[in-house]
Amino acid sequence: MSAARNIRLLGWFNFWADFRPYAPIAILYFSEVSGSYALGMSVFSATMLAQSLFEVPTGVLSDRVGRKQTVVYGAVAGVFALTFYAIGGTYLALITGAIFEGLGRAFYSGNNEALLHDTLAESGQREAYQEFLGKTSSMFQLALGISSIIGSLIAAISFQVVLWLSVVPMVLALLVSLRLVEPKVHTGHVGNIYAHLTTAFRNIVRNPRLRLLSAASVLSYAIGEASWLFRSAFIETLWPVWAIGVAQTIGNLTAALGFYFAGRIIRRFGEFRLLIGGMSLSELVNLIGLLVPTVLSPALMASNSIFYGVNSVAINGLIQREFTDEQRATMGSLNSFAGSLVFAVFSFLLGALADRIGVIPALVTAALLSLIPMMLYWKALGGRATVRPEIAVGEPQI
Repeated sequence: MSAARNIRLLGWFNFWADFRPYAPIAILYFSEVSGSYALGMSVFSATMLAQSLFEVPTGVLSDRVGRKQTVVYGAVAGVFALTFYAIGGTYLALITGAIFEGLGRAFYSGNNEALLHDTLAESGQREAYQEFLGKTSSMFQLALGISSIIGSLIAAISFQVVLWLSVVPMVLALLVSLRLVEPKVHTGHVGNIYAHLTTAFRNIVRNPRLRLLSAASVLSYAIGEASWLFRSAFIETLWPVWAIGVAQTIGNLTAALGFYFAGRIIRRFGEFRLLIGGMSLSELVNLIGLLVPTVLSPALMASNSIFYGVNSVAINGLIQREFTDEQRATMGSLNSFAGSLVFAVFSFLLGALADRIGVIPALVTAALLSLIPMMLYWKALGGRATVRPEIAVGEPQI
C-alpha cells in the first residue's frame, strides 16, 4: 500500500514542483532585470553553485534521517525561491531566489530517486525502477508543457504576474510532500558523516564503469540544460514572446512521452542504441534548426525532446545499478554536485559567448560540445548494443 501511495504522490509532487509558468521566459526576465545575457544566465549559475554547495550535506542527511523529510525540506526551500524571484526588481533578489532554488534542488537530487528505489525495493519491485522512474518523471514534463502555454500568454501582458503565479504550484508541492511515506527498507542511522561520505566517494572512484557514466552524465546535463534554458533567446528572434511557450510545450510534451514509455523502449532497444543514436539524432536536428533558422526551427528543435525523456531514464537506471544501497543518496548527490559545478560554469560562459558572438553561434558551439559525453557513453557501454530482457512490471498509478 505504501509503495502504490508513494509512487502516486511522487508523480503529483513532480507535477506541482515543475508547474512553472515562468520557465519559458526565465532567461528573458532575468536578463531584463540584470541587464545582459551573461548576468541573466548567471542566475542559473548561482542556482547550480548553491546546489553544489549543499549537495553532499543534503545527500548525507537523506541517508541518515530519511527520504520523506528531505523532500519536505526541499519543497520549503522551493517556496522561498519562487517568492524571491517574484519579488524581483533587483539582481540581489534574483540571486537570493537562486540560492534557495539551489538548496531545494540539492534536497531533491539523489534523494527523490532513492525514495522511489527504496519504495520499490520494499515492495519487491526493484527491477521495475526504470519503468516507474519514467512514469513519475513524465509528470515533470507534463507540468512544464501545460504551464509554459499559460506563462507565455500572461507574459505578453506582465512578467511579474507570471512569477507570482508560479509560487502557488510550489506551495501545492509542499502539501503533497507532507503525505509521503518513509520506506521501511531505509532506516536513518547515526554514524560518522565523514566516513559515510568517504565511503560513497571511494565507491565511485573505484568503479571504472561508474566513473565514465558519471562523467558523461555530468557533461550531458550541463551542456544540454544550459542550452535548453538559453534557447528562449533564440526563439525570441523568430517568434513573438507570447508564442515562446508553444515551443516549450512541444518540447515538454514530447519529453513526457519519452519518460512515460522509457521503460518498455529501453527493454526493447537497450541503453546503448538509445543513448548514442538518440543523442546523435537530437544534436543533428538542433544544428539544422540553428544553421538554417526559419519560423519552423523552434518547433523542429523542440520535437526531438522525446530522446531527452528516454535517455534520462536510461542514464539514471545505469547509474543506480552501480550505486550501493547504504550510500545511494550520497553517491547520487556527489554526481549532482559535479553536474551543478559544471553547469554553473558552462551556463555563464554560454551567456557571455552569446553577448560576444551572438545567440546562434553560441548554441551551435554547445551542440558540437555534446559529442564529448556521447564518446564517454560509448566507452562506458563497451561500444556495443544490447537488448534488455523483458521484465513484467505493474503499471504505476499516478
